[in-house]
Amino acid sequence: MIRRAQPWLGTLVDISVEGTSSQDAVTAAFAEIARLHRLMSFHDGASDIARINRALPGDVVRVDAATWHVLRLAGEIADLSGGAFDIACAPWLVDRRMLPSPAPAQARPSARTSAAVFALEDEGDVRKRGAGWIDVGGIAKGYVVDAAVAVLEAAGVPGGCVNAGGDLRAFGTMQVPVAVRAPGAPGQAARHIMLCGAALATSGSYFSAREHRGGMVSALLDARDGHPLVS
Repeated sequence: MIRRAQPWLGTLVDISVEGTSSQDAVTAAFAEIARLHRLMSFHDGASDIARINRALPGDVVRVDAATWHVLRLAGEIADLSGGAFDIACAPWLVDRRMLPSPAPAQARPSARTSAAVFALEDEGDVRKRGAGWIDVGGIAKGYVVDAAVAVLEAAGVPGGCVNAGGDLRAFGTMQVPVAVRAPGAPGQAARHIMLCGAALATSGSYFSAREHRGGMVSALLDARDGHPLVS
């Protein structure tokens, strides 16, 4: 077995693969992770997301096909969740100091729906519709994990696991033991799961929750009204 880890996506990304002849495949998978990180980082001023956030209403921003695809998926999930998930929640996160301001020279816009902030046009083109900021942190890790797995499978790796801070996917014949943290006691496991040929992701506020303006906030919120989700 080969196991390597690198810091990407604001967490530690761990790749484990079966066999001992897959070093090049693991290196290629990390290269793809790094590429996607640079495209979709909220913090990197040169990323596609940062350029969309800086754009003015009416501007068209040309983005990578991967970014465009993630934005399309985010819109579908926003619809399916009735707006509970929406990547245009970034102004709330900036206000609560969960994210840095992406455009310090601009006044912080009000949080709006993503449909009010941008529209997807021809593949690769994003039109800014109204003032607003987006953050794909709630969906990009899963997309990047899938992309890394695709690189490994294309290289003929028989099985393995890509884990991006709790967003993980096991593929092939590898069985991966997973301990799910107890929300009220994150140092303990609430459940143990054996994962094989499947993906799993969990979210919790136990590490990001803190006091802000007399109340508790976290990196999790209901995008319909900005209500913080604190366990």
